[in-house]
Amino acid sequence: MGKFIYFTEAQKERAANVDLESFLCQRGEKLLPSGRDKRLARDYSVTVRGCEWFDHASRQGGRAVSFVQRFYDLSYPEAVSLLLDGQQGQAYPAVTHQEEPPRKPFVLPEANPNMRRVFAYLVKQRHIDRQVVAHFAKAKTLIEDSKYHNCVFVGTDEQAVPRHAHKRSTNSYGKAFRQNVEGSDPRYSFHHLGSDRELYVFEAPIDMLSFITMYPEDWTAHSYVACCGTSGLPVLHLLSQIPQVREVFLCLDSDEAGQVACQRMAEQITEQSGLVSQRLCPQLKDWNDDLRAWAETHARSMEMGGLR
Repeated sequence: MGKFIYFTEAQKERAANVDLESFLCQRGEKLLPSGRDKRLARDYSVTVRGCEWFDHASRQGGRAVSFVQRFYDLSYPEAVSLLLDGQQGQAYPAVTHQEEPPRKPFVLPEANPNMRRVFAYLVKQRHIDRQVVAHFAKAKTLIEDSKYHNCVFVGTDEQAVPRHAHKRSTNSYGKAFRQNVEGSDPRYSFHHLGSDRELYVFEAPIDMLSFITMYPEDWTAHSYVACCGTSGLPVLHLLSQIPQVREVFLCLDSDEAGQVACQRMAEQITEQSGLVSQRLCPQLKDWNDDLRAWAETHARSMEMGGLR
């Protein structure tokens, strides 16, 4: 039996309110940005904000003490002691409760009069079918940002009013720029509504367009959504709006983050709608990688055929 340690209620509360981001950083853990939260690099399903944590895979969460118990395999007294003692003689800071600034209103970026750069980027560099790009351009759910010439993938509400926009740079070199426009409503990410029973779910808009390019038969009859990340909120909202859907295909990336997100989404979908989703996994990391590999192979075979 472990040694009994007496803690006052004030000590227990102080330990529970330790700022988890500071705690984890001081212990050498790597954290990744995830909206207003931070995601644990060694376990993508876990996010922290202030003194609170949540495991999206197991759907469990709590405050700092339970986090330390769970992820460092400590008893309650050991976890409280660790949080109170701090690191190298310095106490772990407590979370400061501040009012969040008011959310800025959503403003869609001004559209460029032509879309030459977006078409050139998506068709020539990403190998997406020109007619597929044209379909979304005509629907005004794909525009070119007039200031920076980014691809802007627009999500609309039930009245076709833009509520969400995801920007993606068209530069060929250097680090790609990806960002949701401030004020975007996460329920309304980039999507296409069809009339049949099938819904296909992706992380990125370019992966969605790549999949349609590779599997074009009757594509407009199906429904598609790009979550612009790994949140299941756009999927759950879409399912509440299109009750005819009976088959959900989770087409997220093949990496660890995609696998974890698929498991989490599958549980959320079953819990909300009773549907059992299916996993469609790209052969490479994502569907655009698959499309570009196919395009390169096809080009080489055409060259070889021309030499014969």
